[in-house]
Amino acid sequence: MQEMKQEETFQLILHGGNGRSSAMEAVYQAKEGKFDEARESLKKAGEELVEAHHVQTKALQDEITGAGEKKPVSLLEVHGQDHLMNAITVKDLATELVDLYAYIDKKLAERMR
Repeated sequence: MQEMKQEETFQLILHGGNGRSSAMEAVYQAKEGKFDEARESLKKAGEELVEAHHVQTKALQDEITGAGEKKPVSLLEVHGQDHLMNAITVKDLATELVDLYAYIDKKLAERMR
């Protein structure tokens, strides 16, 4: 059971990290005016975070139903949860930044007409 819990934790870290990286990539793409690519990167970030959320939900359900072994929470588990929550925050902010860059780009284009 211990190995499974570690595997779940590593999955949180993996998918959270992938989601965060894709979200940051979206910001960089939007900064360059590549809005279609930025939206695709945000979509990819969202998909990664959904995967992480599924892992998190299963772990929570196992703990609630008693399927998971009762033991103290490890530092690695805390790190995994922290990684995921930070990734969600970065994705939310990246979405706003992409929208802001697109808005600014649109307004600048209108002024140049």
